[in-house]
Amino acid sequence: MNVVFVETLSGTELLQMVSHDVAGILAAAQGESVTFPLGHFKYEFHNLDFYEENGEIRQELVIYVSKI
Repeated sequence: MNVVFVETLSGTELLQMVSHDVAGILAAAQGESVTFPLGHFKYEFHNLDFYEENGEIRQELVIYVSKI
C-alpha cells in the first residue's frame, strides 16, 4: 500500500513509500516523533484514501504530521 507523510499546515509531502506493514508504520508514526531530513515531526492524524488507477481500486494511507 502507498503510505504518504504530509506536513499538516503547509500540505508539503515529506515522504511517499510503499509498505506491506502499514500497521507497523502507523504505530511508529504515532510514537514520540518522526524524523525526516526537514526536521522532527509529531503525529497529528491519518486518513485512508481510495482512488482508481488503470481501472483498479487502490488505497493509500496518508499520515499527517506537524513540525516540533
